[in-house]
Amino acid sequence: MSIPSRATLVEHLVRARIAGDVATPRDNNLDHYRRLANGDRHYWLGLELGDRWADEQDVLAVMAERCGVSDDPEHRHGQDTIDPELTVDGLDRMAARLRKAAESKERVLFATGHPGGLLDVHRATAAALRAAGCDIVVIPGGLRTSEGMVFQFADVAMLERGATLWHTHSPEPMTVILDGLEREGSPLPDLVVADHGWAGCAAQRGLDSLGYADCNDPALFIGEAEGTMQVTVPLDDHVLDPRFYDPMTAYLLDAAGLTP
Repeated sequence: MSIPSRATLVEHLVRARIAGDVATPRDNNLDHYRRLANGDRHYWLGLELGDRWADEQDVLAVMAERCGVSDDPEHRHGQDTIDPELTVDGLDRMAARLRKAAESKERVLFATGHPGGLLDVHRATAAALRAAGCDIVVIPGGLRTSEGMVFQFADVAMLERGATLWHTHSPEPMTVILDGLEREGSPLPDLVVADHGWAGCAAQRGLDSLGYADCNDPALFIGEAEGTMQVTVPLDDHVLDPRFYDPMTAYLLDAAGLTP
């Protein structure tokens, strides 16, 4: 695939609804911001936020700044947005950290709670880092959580339940991976590239963590604002066709110096 310019990628993100006018409705966004502010840990995605974000208007302000949703508190229903320029800015920040990982031949762990959308983004990034000499972490076998089995496919850790790849926001799968690595005496990753609770848990455990997040998942953006997450890239994390992410992945790997 050819490498898109920034302008071309921005156009593609809007056309594919990865950014711009996204499918996630405004009322869903605000509901999740409220639940996070009210202390619902499901929406903290593995981060420990305490009472620092108890005002949902503070959450909205962060999401307007870092994701590009409307900052109007009176806008309660209908369309909401992700700023595609912020998406590309996030990809550039992520690329800089991936470049560092490649230069230092770091040990990197990939994981996704959104295998239907982001699996191939993570797989391609892992393959590029392996080709650059990085050690892609192999997770211990036989790991289980309350939701299902944690296993690895195409270098990416994910949840399996009933012979199906499972969508999860939970930090528990990352917890059992990191605990399992420690039990077997394996070194922890230098870098985690993930999403949802997988990314938040890794960051809370003190690991360098890069993540992708949708506009209804504010915790990882707050984590970056507080300095716990290194990078959070705003995007719709499950568009109609996962191949729509291919130009974004090509841009990311080229910016990181990882294009063959």
